[in-house]
Amino acid sequence: MNVIHLTYPEALPKEERKETVAAIGFFDGIHKGHQRVINTALEKAKQEGKESAVVSFHPHPSVILKKNSEPVRYITTLEEKEAILREMGIDRLYIITFNEALSKLSPQGFIDHFIVGLNITHLVAGFDYTFGHKGAGNMENITSMAKGRFTTTVVEKLENGNEKVSSTRIRKLLNEGSVHEIFPLLGRYYEATGTVVTGDNRGGSRLGYPTANIDLPKDKYLPKQGVYAVKVKVDGNTYNGMANLGVVPTFVEGRTEPKLEVNIFDFAENIYGKKVTVQFYKYIREEKKFSSVEEIVSQLKRDEVMIREFFAK
Repeated sequence: MNVIHLTYPEALPKEERKETVAAIGFFDGIHKGHQRVINTALEKAKQEGKESAVVSFHPHPSVILKKNSEPVRYITTLEEKEAILREMGIDRLYIITFNEALSKLSPQGFIDHFIVGLNITHLVAGFDYTFGHKGAGNMENITSMAKGRFTTTVVEKLENGNEKVSSTRIRKLLNEGSVHEIFPLLGRYYEATGTVVTGDNRGGSRLGYPTANIDLPKDKYLPKQGVYAVKVKVDGNTYNGMANLGVVPTFVEGRTEPKLEVNIFDFAENIYGKKVTVQFYKYIREEKKFSSVEEIVSQLKRDEVMIREFFAK
């Protein structure tokens, strides 16, 4: 997959403007609704013998429009988004920098510069996709702006349990810790990828539960703090394990940013510095502050039994 980053008013050199069928959207999460849009573009590209493309944006518009006082965190980071789209078989990924200049671009200007300018002959988008200054462009008025230069397909909303499949719904489930309900919406388990780093040296190995401390991207949207049944992908292999996502109140005072620690079952390799992916299968319990080492070990044993039984089903 060819990944091309563009910043308005930058244009793609003429020799690189291949005819493409493109899906457009922010696509945070690449959930099943997004997948339907992207797969529609893939199928159309195959029918027409053209390259497939996805047009997406970074950062989220709220960063520039300052609609959000909290730091923006993504269900899929830019790196994860690229990996998923590559796996889906997309030929080209255009990442357009969302900045102040782009936010002020008129809908017609957006169409002329980024759709016609990229030689997109057919554009696929969700029914609620908007573009241009103040979102004035939409899939109802886009035809008048296309002026016959490209055609469009509008993909209607996808529902799961009479509720729209959306990034908002996925975030709500993550906030609740309901990670087991996310698989039907994503078509995959919720996961986070990071690098194994040195921890707080609290002697997890002496407790009988050595942990891999995983440094995650700062802009990754994380589920509710607590203990989870997880699977861990390391060097192409997958292992069961249990994870604590939290501030470790027993050992640390005043920490506010959660950290992810994973005890990988039946695993004794040195993986410092390696990139691993943690898949969240089930929320087990809240993070606790313990009064003694014995109390910690007793709880960890109960957690391990419960999680091993969960994976054995």
